Amino acid sequence: MELYILLCSSKKQLLEIQRKCIMKNILFIVGSLRKGSFNHQLAEEAEKMLAGKANISYLDYSQVPVFNQDLESPVLPVLAEVREQVLAADAIWIFSPVYNFSIPGPVKNLLDWLSRALDLSDPSGPSALQDKIVTVSSVANGGHNQLFDAYKDLLPFIRTQVVGDFTATRVNDTAWADGKFLATEEVLESLQNQAEALIEAINKIMNTRGF
Repeated sequence: MELYILLCSSKKQLLEIQRKCIMKNILFIVGSLRKGSFNHQLAEEAEKMLAGKANISYLDYSQVPVFNQDLESPVLPVLAEVREQVLAADAIWIFSPVYNFSIPGPVKNLLDWLSRALDLSDPSGPSALQDKIVTVSSVANGGHNQLFDAYKDLLPFIRTQVVGDFTATRVNDTAWADGKFLATEEVLESLQNQAEALIEAINKIMNTRGF
């Protein structure tokens, strides 16, 4: 009996070690499409914090058209590729500017597409975003509260799981001249906590699935 308990305990510990060692796949969505985006630079800081813990990829959605039901079938190649990347991700981290105190149009458009059912014959069926773990950070000089409220309303509605405290930061004054975003120690600490919350949420999901 003691040997059985010992073997079960050892197996449980081994599974726990294996679960922690499995590299997670986290997809970054940057809400600004411009080159040198401050939010892209914040994403690069987050990427450093996830080094060795997750594989990071950046979603290119620059060619996704404005949502139109006439374009849903047959599925456009660009939309098939975007969905494939989302489906392969264990979690999504959105880095979003504030546009008129709300979600940038390109991001909202992307989420509109991704929230559509994969099987159009069942409109209420699962989408590429179904139960996906999501968190949000933002570089902007104002409107963070309104932006985050908008995401917190939208993301659960499209059946994603929102995790972590969102990170908000303003643009440092010098960035307007040299284009280089500089995060404060406080922001970096918040970003680190957000990264850890994301990994923890993924681990919990993996545990429930027997990984």
